[in-house]
Amino acid sequence: MSAPTPKTILLVSGLSGAGKTTALKTLEDMGWEVVDNLPLLLLERLLDTPVPAGHEELDDRPLALGIDARTRGFDAQAIVQRIKALRTRRGHDVETLFLDCSDMELERRFAETRRRHPLASDRPAAHGLARERELTDPLRRWATHVIDTTSLTSNGLQQEIRNRFSRDGLSAPTLTIMSFGFSRGVPLNADLVFDMRFLRNPHWEADLRPHTGLDPGVAAYIIEDPAYEDTVHRIEELLALLIPRYEESGKSYVTVAFGCTGGRHRSVHVAERVAKYLQDAGFSPTVSHRNMESAPQDSLEKREPGGPKAKS
Repeated sequence: MSAPTPKTILLVSGLSGAGKTTALKTLEDMGWEVVDNLPLLLLERLLDTPVPAGHEELDDRPLALGIDARTRGFDAQAIVQRIKALRTRRGHDVETLFLDCSDMELERRFAETRRRHPLASDRPAAHGLARERELTDPLRRWATHVIDTTSLTSNGLQQEIRNRFSRDGLSAPTLTIMSFGFSRGVPLNADLVFDMRFLRNPHWEADLRPHTGLDPGVAAYIIEDPAYEDTVHRIEELLALLIPRYEESGKSYVTVAFGCTGGRHRSVHVAERVAKYLQDAGFSPTVSHRNMESAPQDSLEKREPGGPKAKS
């Protein structure tokens, strides 16, 4: 059997209540393989386990291991020695992240959540914290990264993790630009919804009705609306401003939905245009047209005030 490919490994440890769970979830959202509370005796077996056939790309993922004083066989000095061995004997790139926090803030968090400290089941949290600091002190002194979360919110910690450990844009949220028809319901997972029903409706043009917003003739008809260019351009600029803020706040998925009445013409065209704008701006959107293939129905459409009348 060939030697395992060297991996990037991050051991995540720290004090209970300091944010280890948040850090691990953030790393997972960034594309890391995450394993929490793995008994240290099983670490090398995990590294030797091949990825499933057909999923070889997963072997390139960095590995984050959550370890704390509750982990079976926890011994901070032994952990340090094992990390050194992983570096020297196997060539793995191993770093350690330690999450620290002031005792006063940790006691406040335990009181606020009404949780007991894991090392002080029948005593005040302060006793457990003192014991935990003693057990984990070698890890803190030896850690590659130390983050003090005393004054950090959950979102602030997420941003700090992304700043330190993002790899090749893996922390960017999955961006979806979709079209839909209001008459068939608003998508429940949309973060932003834009109503395109103020634009001219191609449904009431007999020669355009069978086509969709992907058709050049339909696109030309929509573009002729006097309100079209200024409105859509402002939406594009707004999204270019907002999407990076969503990334900063830690969202893994961002869905922007454009709706018209039936979801076949105006929303489809605008979604395609906005997706192209965002792609040119450096984003990587996926385009989805929820109702584009639905059959056109007069009963679902409405004639907007001032819009064209149906042709016989």
